[in-house]
Amino acid sequence: MNARAVTSGGTGLGATRVGDAMHEGVLSCSSDTPLSTVAELMAAQSVHCIVVTGADDLAVWGVISDLDLVAAAGVRDLDAQSAGASAATPALTIHPGDTLQRAAQVMTEHAVAHLLVVDDTSGEPVGVLSTLDVARVLAEHSVR
Repeated sequence: MNARAVTSGGTGLGATRVGDAMHEGVLSCSSDTPLSTVAELMAAQSVHCIVVTGADDLAVWGVISDLDLVAAAGVRDLDAQSAGASAATPALTIHPGDTLQRAAQVMTEHAVAHLLVVDDTSGEPVGVLSTLDVARVLAEHSVR
C-alpha cells in the first residue's frame, strides 16, 4: 500500500462508518478485578480488550488491552494487580457514525489499538473498534 492511496481516500476508510466495522457489545469488569481474572475473561471470550468500569459498575473508567496485560505480567503476579491500575485511562471513544478515517486518526494520535464506540444519544458503550477491524476494511478494499 502506498501513502497516496491512504491520503486520497482510496482505502475506503473515509467511506466506511465505525458502526459498520466495529464489534458490537462490550465486555467489562470493575476496576478492582484482579488481572488474572481479566486474562481468563479475554481468553474465554477471545477478545483483545476489556472495558474497565468505575466502582459503581456503570461509568466507563478505562480500557485494558492484551498488551497492557502482557506488560503487567512482566512486573509482578497478575493476582496482585487490578484492572484499574493497569487500564489506559480515560477510555478513548468514538461514535458509530464517525468514519474509519477519523477512528484511524484518533488511534494513531493516541497510540492505541482499541476505541470504545458509544451511542450518539445516550453515551452508552455499544461496541469496540480495533486496529484489526480497520485492517479488515483495508484488506476488503484492496481486493476490489
